[in-house]
Amino acid sequence: METNYKNITVQVTNKIAILSFNRPDQLNAMNREMMDEIIAGIEGINENDEVQVALIRGEGRAFMAGADIKEYGGQTPEEFKAFQDRGIQLYESIEKAPKPWIAAINGFALGGGFEIALSCDMILASETAKMGLPEVFLSLVPGGGGTQRLIQKVGINRAKELLFFGSQYTAEKLYGWGIVNLVISEDNFDEEVMKFAEKLTRRSPSAIKELKRLAQLSLSTLPFDEKIAEEGKTVTKLFYGAEAKKAINDFIAKS
Repeated sequence: METNYKNITVQVTNKIAILSFNRPDQLNAMNREMMDEIIAGIEGINENDEVQVALIRGEGRAFMAGADIKEYGGQTPEEFKAFQDRGIQLYESIEKAPKPWIAAINGFALGGGFEIALSCDMILASETAKMGLPEVFLSLVPGGGGTQRLIQKVGINRAKELLFFGSQYTAEKLYGWGIVNLVISEDNFDEEVMKFAEKLTRRSPSAIKELKRLAQLSLSTLPFDEKIAEEGKTVTKLFYGAEAKKAINDFIAKS
């Protein structure tokens, strides 16, 4: 299965969807048209029952170098508000998806591009990848949840350093900070990313869905005992489901 847009491509094969940003001559910088296509692509993948794992990546030298500043800087107040609102929808469509999303970064992931990666469940990056939130250089702050999601994923002092300086950070550095899950050689990056995704497709889809939901719940303001109670309800629901029953019986039969 393959769906083509103007600024992105979407492919589905062997239970894995790959959404690729496809403006390589612009370092995949995101304009309004591209944002609409990305949202449509993400929503289509989320609704596709054939897909268990989703990858998001960029063509060329960049994952995504943030917003298209030429268009972004010339927006009317109405266009600016619409762009920000659509951005929130984009990031939440990844974060609240019922299936895991993996950012595969082989190049630059800056500004909104890095915010998309922060919305994903895991980040895989090549040894040559560079990531950061450089909005401070434009006298701005990240507008796609970058400040809040970054602080959820790394200690507040590290988050302030990254935000205040606006520098580009290596994959190794961000791996050490706990933001990047795996650093991969550029020579076999695509192959290793697919191996990672394929391994995840061998896990229970229903369990992964609930694990993602419970992990996000841990960041909420609900009292701790209510979070634990929700975990208990979830394991009970899964335990009496057909998928768990089969897996448990298969395990017993092999032992």
